[in-house]
Amino acid sequence: MKTTRRITAILLAGAALTACSGDSDKEKRHNDVPMSWIRSTYTANTSGYLDRVDAPPAVASEIHTNTPARDQFTDTAGKVYLRYDDDIVAVSKHPQGTLIEVDDYRTGYQRHYTHLRSSAWPDPAYQEFRGGGPGSGK
Repeated sequence: MKTTRRITAILLAGAALTACSGDSDKEKRHNDVPMSWIRSTYTANTSGYLDRVDAPPAVASEIHTNTPARDQFTDTAGKVYLRYDDDIVAVSKHPQGTLIEVDDYRTGYQRHYTHLRSSAWPDPAYQEFRGGGPGSGK
């Protein structure tokens, strides 16, 4: 009988801990960049992908409509940035149309820092930044 009580107590304690802990990664998880859709919709270019017809706001809207971004920011030059779970999509004017560049969050933020520093997006160079992907330390 003691063994049954111990097993029951252990199972109940485990269930209580699981229910209380929550998985913050899953609760706060946002969409991933729709890379397969971007590849199939736009023309590959050495710098990313091109839309030869639409302007940057329209292209950013198409991407966001396909897979909603976590956040969106447009700089003073009209370049549109879409923030996904662990990535940044930059949509800008290009001589051949509109250029779509996809970078992981850290690289994209560093690359476009002069534009993104005025946004509310966290700077990954600071310790407070905790990416949206899987892993410990969040």
